[in-house]
Amino acid sequence: MSRFWSAVVHGLTPYVPGEQPKLDNLVKLNTNEHPYGPSPRALAAISAAVGDGLRLYPDPNADALKAALARRHGVQPQQIFVGNGSDEVLAHAFMALLKHDRALWFPDITYSFYPVYCGLYGIAQRTVPLAEDFSIRVEDYLPQPGVAATERPGAIIFPNPNAPTGRLLALAEVERIVAANPDVVVVVDEAYVDFGGESATTLVDRYPNLLVTHTFSKSRSLAGLRVGYAVGHADLIEGLERVKNSFNSYPLDRLAIAGAVASVEDEDFFQDSCRKVIATRERLIGDMQALGFEVLPSAANFIFARHPRRDGAELTAELRKRAIIVRHFKAPRIEQFMRITVGTDAQCEALVDALRSILGA
Repeated sequence: MSRFWSAVVHGLTPYVPGEQPKLDNLVKLNTNEHPYGPSPRALAAISAAVGDGLRLYPDPNADALKAALARRHGVQPQQIFVGNGSDEVLAHAFMALLKHDRALWFPDITYSFYPVYCGLYGIAQRTVPLAEDFSIRVEDYLPQPGVAATERPGAIIFPNPNAPTGRLLALAEVERIVAANPDVVVVVDEAYVDFGGESATTLVDRYPNLLVTHTFSKSRSLAGLRVGYAVGHADLIEGLERVKNSFNSYPLDRLAIAGAVASVEDEDFFQDSCRKVIATRERLIGDMQALGFEVLPSAANFIFARHPRRDGAELTAELRKRAIIVRHFKAPRIEQFMRITVGTDAQCEALVDALRSILGA
């Protein structure tokens, strides 16, 4: 460790992103990237934005993108915040909205960036165990009689569908959590909701404490463009803007804004590409179950699976020998699971064939 590091850096345990290996003929199923390309209209818009205009700064407010997203979600532009990927949006939310005297609550098995942000910003945290079936228990987030106010959450965040499990909480259950905690901010991280869930953005006008985050990296197949956004009450959005403009006034470049706007406006392509991933996911679940795997219910573009008689790390290593990369987490309760991105039909067939060979099935 460097003697020049600040005390904050010495205490950090950074987030570890999914591996991006440079191997030939790789079947890459480890980082939940969309198996199909972006909207052709988005690609055309990005190409059209390449020119002399790149010498100028982009619109710091990304008003065109905010307007497009507001139209899609049926809200006002002042209810939209945009950033350099949903990770940046979440980072600003942690600083602007989730740092309070009482602890931030989130599931014990969830997106592993949450505890990293807590460490970076000095936010007290409390992890809430998932149920035995790896679902979020709504009752665990509801105020309990006789519990002192100091023991209640200062804020709440959870992904829906959850990651890495893929399990979905129904919108009515999300609303129960939001409605029962009117005095704290509830952030619902919907990175994967387009693959089978119902978005909580429909609730933001009724609940001023609700912030919903989205990304263009998954369902819109634009992970390389780095665009994310949040939808919520204008007061919450103003808090995010204040942090953003104290950090980087230009988080989205001209190409990102142009491509994102065109993607939002190509609704038919978006819906069709999501349907294809969902159909492949359901076939993959059936094929994995036929091989004896336990597969958690998934509303995401990945599945979470374990085999009752084979070690998860061993299976991951054996797949890698066959140039198939999946994600394995060395963490309590989930160390036997593999998180497998839903790829193309051909990629999923290659995965199943490899597992059949490994298992001798």
